[in-house]
Amino acid sequence: MSIPVARAASGVTDRDLVLSVLETGEEAAFRELYRRHTPRLFQFVLRFIGGAEMDAEDLVQEVWVNATRRLRDFRWESRFETWLTAIGLNLARDHLRRRKRRGEPESLEGDLPVAAAPHAERMDLEAAIAALPEGYRTVLVLHDVEGFKHHEIAEALGITTGTSKSQLFGARQAVRRLLGSAKEGNHAAYGQ
Repeated sequence: MSIPVARAASGVTDRDLVLSVLETGEEAAFRELYRRHTPRLFQFVLRFIGGAEMDAEDLVQEVWVNATRRLRDFRWESRFETWLTAIGLNLARDHLRRRKRRGEPESLEGDLPVAAAPHAERMDLEAAIAALPEGYRTVLVLHDVEGFKHHEIAEALGITTGTSKSQLFGARQAVRRLLGSAKEGNHAAYGQ
C-alpha cells in the first residue's frame, strides 16, 4: 500500500500512513506522520519537562525511535497521537527522575529553578505549570493544553477518569494560586 507524497498530505489517515510504513517501509509516509505529530509532541514534552528545549528535542527523537520499534504492536485502541503522547510522557517522566537523581532542579528557566521561587516577580503561565507537582502538571497539560479527554488521559496514565478530573481541578487551583501570588508580588514591588 504505497502512498504517494501528494496523497499523504491530503486526507490520508494516520492508520493509512502507519500501514504504508509497516507494509512497504515507505519513507514519505513516515515523514508525513512525523510532520503531523512532532510539533504538538515537542510542545507537550517541552512543557512537561519545564522548558529545556534541547532536552525536549532529544526526547522527541527518542519518542520516534521507540514508536518506530513498537509500531507493529500498536492496536489502534486509541488515537495514534494519544499513543505517541503516552510514549513521550513516559520518556519525559524518566528524564525528570534522572535529573532529580543527579540533584538537578525539576524545571529550569535560565539557570534558576522555577519551583524554588514560586513568588518570582514575573511568573507566567508556563512557569506556573512547570512549578506544579508532576501529577497535576501531567493532567493539566494533557487536558487543557493538548486537548485530550479525561478517558484518554486515564488510559494513558493508568488512572481512573475520576482521578484525572480531580487532578485537573487541583492543578487549576494551584495555577491560580501561583499566578495570584506572582501578581501580588509584582504589585507590592512597585508600590501599587
